[in-house]
Amino acid sequence: MSHPSPTVLALACATVLSATATATAATSTTELTLYRSDSPALYASGTDGSVGEGYAVVRERRSIDLKRGVQDVVIGDLPVYLDAESMALAFTDGSSKVVSQRLLLGQGNNAALTGLVGRNVDVVGSNGQLLASGTLLRAGDGLLVRGGDNLTTLIRDFAAVRVRDGHFPTGSSLSLRVDAAHAGQAPAVLSYPTAGLGWRAAYVATLQPGTACRLQFESHASIANRSGRDWHDAQLTLIAGEPNMAKTSAPRPMMAMARSFNAKAEAMPQQESIGDYRSYTLPSPVELPDGSVSQVPLYADRTLDCVRTALYENGNGFQPQQPILSQDFNQGGGNAIVSTLKLKAFDSLPAGYLRALTADRNGTPQFIGEGRINDTPKGSDATITLGTAFDLRAERTRTSLSVDRAGRTMTEAFRIDLSNAGDSARTVTVREHPSRWRQWTLISSSSKPSEQMPDTLEFRVEVPANGKATLDYAVRYSWTDADNPQP
Repeated sequence: MSHPSPTVLALACATVLSATATATAATSTTELTLYRSDSPALYASGTDGSVGEGYAVVRERRSIDLKRGVQDVVIGDLPVYLDAESMALAFTDGSSKVVSQRLLLGQGNNAALTGLVGRNVDVVGSNGQLLASGTLLRAGDGLLVRGGDNLTTLIRDFAAVRVRDGHFPTGSSLSLRVDAAHAGQAPAVLSYPTAGLGWRAAYVATLQPGTACRLQFESHASIANRSGRDWHDAQLTLIAGEPNMAKTSAPRPMMAMARSFNAKAEAMPQQESIGDYRSYTLPSPVELPDGSVSQVPLYADRTLDCVRTALYENGNGFQPQQPILSQDFNQGGGNAIVSTLKLKAFDSLPAGYLRALTADRNGTPQFIGEGRINDTPKGSDATITLGTAFDLRAERTRTSLSVDRAGRTMTEAFRIDLSNAGDSARTVTVREHPSRWRQWTLISSSSKPSEQMPDTLEFRVEVPANGKATLDYAVRYSWTDADNPQP
């Protein structure tokens, strides 16, 4: 995303402000609706500054000090990345209306000063002397300040800028031309989308001791703020799902507050369906400092049944356009056997990452793998790959291939040799995908398949401790003249 230079921004700001420019401030809890984002930059601890990723919709209640008639006001302390076409301010009492608006982007060295435009400031020199006091009209190639005597001063060399009310905003500003029916404090609601905010689920599964697969399941929402400003006492709603973002120019969907929560059921977010998506409204306002990643609980902790699998898989569900007769096709796979963990979703699980832990001999939880969970409806299975099994190996060899072109058949056989260097017996799931053609039949196997589908064969093979086991199987493909097999 490209932005005008700070000097251009300052000049634009000066053209819209008048002597009646008035500061505004948020008066109550801000409402934030955050959409899921997997952008690594949002959650990375090494990222400096704001990040133009993620998507959030903001609703701020503001109290604006107005004079009667047409005037220019500036709302500061806005995030860096904004969709100017989607910003809207509405006066809730109906006594005033917005005639026009202009977004002033805060960026570079003058980002904080841009947020002070329209505010009363003191400009201080290098030796501490007061250079000027009054309303800041411009921040760019020098500061333009209008004093109480209605004289305007341009200051190019200064050491510091002090804010009269003690609040120093950062980020962008919104300049408004307002027509007010009467003078006084006018309540308003400012709404806009912004980048730099996003969330995703963070799960922890701690495997329990014993032969049965059981785990302690913890679920949190990781909330990243790289928007260029702090959010205080914000009421959050988190949206799970993937709404379409059409505008390429609009927002896109120090590590702090990684706290431990006692996730009790009564403190959980309120969950409900919203359109085609799912929302989680947090029970209490939260603090979101700029440059932070916060965590809040999604569901109460619970114990779940699970399934651990040592998986050796070759190929995938590929289906060719014609039967493949080539001798070189599908020669064999590698020798790695991966460890997987499967659990059934007790409720709708938003997409995120799951970390798996298990206790060592001293009872200390140790990390054994991490994987992604996609959006998973209630009752569906979620499976992640934890890593490569250290003591298990496999070797896959094709033992025969014969093609009968006249009979329009082909027979192919494989041998999978499994070894286990561990001190306990293991069950290895061997998953094969016959993919030379869609018409095939299992004609022999040394072990009965545990599962058979149109594109998958699955076997469960017991491998003894410090021992080996072998699986042999053969499939026969068949086709018609119309299928036109490849050589």
